[in-house]
Amino acid sequence: MSETPQQNQSETPGNGPAGQESRRADVTKRGGGNPATRGRTTIADGVVEKIAGLAARDVVGVHAMGSGISRTFGAVRDRVPGGSKSVSRGVKAEVGEVQTALDLEIVVDYGVSIAEVARDVRENVISAVERMTGLEVVEVNIAVSDVKLPDEEDDEEPESRLQ
Repeated sequence: MSETPQQNQSETPGNGPAGQESRRADVTKRGGGNPATRGRTTIADGVVEKIAGLAARDVVGVHAMGSGISRTFGAVRDRVPGGSKSVSRGVKAEVGEVQTALDLEIVVDYGVSIAEVARDVRENVISAVERMTGLEVVEVNIAVSDVKLPDEEDDEEPESRLQ
């Protein structure tokens, strides 16, 4: 006995393309809803500090990060074999579950508007941290600890004592 075309085209639920789609929907429903809401993500203070440090250094007019002492120690540490450059120097973050607050210490180049550099640093840091972490940045406090004069030697590169 031959089948009619209508019988060939009908498929039982769960078989064929329509059945595959419904099974995929069931997989999403199993386990309690949206996968993005299953679990918690925590972000360490150091992660936020690195992001903020890199974002602050990208601003024109920022010569360095940190106080004179921390820059000197950092420069020595950078020269030690196996040592790495600290991108979070001059940055302190307090990270909560959904918010973060940052304190930055910067050195600006002589001749730039400190108010404009601080505004640009604040905007760049907030944008980068919020985009990369999803945390709300509630405040970015900026302390300008020094001004780099054009004729000053750079503290970051101490003179070699070898001759």
